[in-house]
Amino acid sequence: MEKKQLQHQNETFLKEMREQDPHFFEKLKKGQHPEMFVLACSDSRVSPSVITNMPLGKMFIHRNIANQVNVADESFTASLYYALKHLKVADILILGHTSCGGVRAAAEGNTEDALAPWLASVRESLGGAGCEGLGEAASIKNVKTQMERLEKHPVYQQYGQGVSIVGAVFHVESGEIEWMN
Repeated sequence: MEKKQLQHQNETFLKEMREQDPHFFEKLKKGQHPEMFVLACSDSRVSPSVITNMPLGKMFIHRNIANQVNVADESFTASLYYALKHLKVADILILGHTSCGGVRAAAEGNTEDALAPWLASVRESLGGAGCEGLGEAASIKNVKTQMERLEKHPVYQQYGQGVSIVGAVFHVESGEIEWMN
């Protein structure tokens, strides 16, 4: 993808947004007031605002490999804190997806040095040893485990009273979202 293509796409975006609402960007400048914090996978096929057709400003999004809730992840913890304490989001969505490379790598026991510590946490969320045969069910299990981890996260426990946790799996093969609750 070239810079020129990105520039053209941005110009198209600007034109469309200005046609829909001539004051859209003035409104964005005033600040963000997202209703939802989203934890999603880094996978390029799974853009939360795109697959839910949500406009800018509605979702505060944190992404990592295999959508992990990890207390040791300072970036996730800071995002969660900011979403709950300062943005006062009403809901949290944990969004996984089928054909997840992170889930598959963890289940298959990938040991690459740069990935091993992260994938160990993913593998643990799938049930550890013996998770190789889970297939696509692993994505659902992973989301459910992350929902449980989030409920126990110290930041959620301190600031998440009344904030619902919703789980979902995006099916890349169909475009449909399967809701967990």
